[in-house]
Amino acid sequence: MYFEANVAALFLDRFHFSYFSQIKQTIKFNVALALSCECICNLLLQHLQINKPYSNFNVNVFYWSTASRPQFTNCPTMIVMVGLPARGKTYISKKLTRYLNWIGVPTQVFNLGQYRREVLQTYKNYEFFRPDNEEAMKIRRYNTFRMIVYNYISSVFFIESVCDDPEIIEANTMQVKLSSPDYENYDKEEALVDFLKRIDCYKMSYVPLDEEKDRHLSFIKIFNVGSRYLVNRVQDHIQSRIVYYLMNIHVTPRSIYLSRHGESELNLLGRIGGDTGLSSQGQKYAKALAEFIRGQSIKDLKVWTSHMKRTIQTAEALGVPYEQWKALNEIDAGVCEEMTYEEIQATHPEEFALRDQDKYRYRYPKGESYEDLVHRLEPVIMELERQENVLVICHQAVMRCLLAYFLDKSEDDLPYLKCPLHTVLKLTPLAYGCKVESFYLNIQAVNTHRDRPTNVNVARKPEEALQTVPEHL
Repeated sequence: MYFEANVAALFLDRFHFSYFSQIKQTIKFNVALALSCECICNLLLQHLQINKPYSNFNVNVFYWSTASRPQFTNCPTMIVMVGLPARGKTYISKKLTRYLNWIGVPTQVFNLGQYRREVLQTYKNYEFFRPDNEEAMKIRRYNTFRMIVYNYISSVFFIESVCDDPEIIEANTMQVKLSSPDYENYDKEEALVDFLKRIDCYKMSYVPLDEEKDRHLSFIKIFNVGSRYLVNRVQDHIQSRIVYYLMNIHVTPRSIYLSRHGESELNLLGRIGGDTGLSSQGQKYAKALAEFIRGQSIKDLKVWTSHMKRTIQTAEALGVPYEQWKALNEIDAGVCEEMTYEEIQATHPEEFALRDQDKYRYRYPKGESYEDLVHRLEPVIMELERQENVLVICHQAVMRCLLAYFLDKSEDDLPYLKCPLHTVLKLTPLAYGCKVESFYLNIQAVNTHRDRPTNVNVARKPEEALQTVPEHL
């Protein structure tokens, strides 16, 4: 079985993997990873009492902290990717990692192929993966036993990617695998031949999950990048969320356009929130946006707005049907709605400082935090993953959350992402990331971005608190 594992590190703090000692420094829970996948696979086999062949894999470590974080599961969980090379396992792992990071489960990817390349200089081709290569097998067997297990994992969830469509396999091979560091000094044809031989080596030991024989395991099988799914024994909340997410993603080429509404009357006054209409400049932007979208010649474009006047008025200028999402409404500033930053500092100086100290988790009195907003936007993300070309007309905080998902930005970075008025961002999802293009439509607008001030202490002076407040009328 070809394994590629995502490991929940909070539950691995009692394990000791002794080989990659240098990785210890990057892991908060004193977990080091061994060179060979057999180490972790043996752990899986011991716990699950199954007996299947296996090969190399990647490891994603989920860093969980109990402080100020929701707990998504009460039991240890390891997510194991299964499948032959060029079947999209790395793509799925990276997408899943990005999603889990975004919803508050910090995740880091450890690619075992990278560690193999760092340690092993002898083998530069498929020869290392041949089961009849005694020297290579000795290396793999040697590392199999360089592990001491102090405890075991309580829950294992398998994700198998099955693909027998030659076009999909060829596309994945040409677009992704041949650009791997393994083939840095190869010409294209030579790299392709070697990679296909590597796949043949894996086929000798690959055993797919079996619906009957493995019915006691928890797993999802994904056939031909989502044409069909088989789900078996989903046992907890986090597994359910993972399955739901995986059943919504696709690889069809598409673009997602993000734009804030046109400048509003309250934007001019430097007031946050509210539900006012567009300023004269905002109305000009709505027309410019319509012209820009027509110029893009986007096939089957869907347009989404919030329930607020300024996004609806911006969409009206497009002259096309649009869908209103309450989930896309701007962050609720509670008692601070329609106030300027100066007024908030004057009336709620402590709240103003607390927000600067932790902008992501700070919740306005009777309002929302960015963390709340992320959870409110999860259905929007799921639908964006299902759709093809979409234009989302939204608000500053909402756009930051959506952008953070697609660009894999941290909780610390998210509240400070720059999303200026009268600018369109075109996001094009790629194999392992997202291409971003920015289009300023040359309609002047006020600046609503406020950087984090240097002094975030509650006892700071008003001028220090207002240091980064943008100018307004």
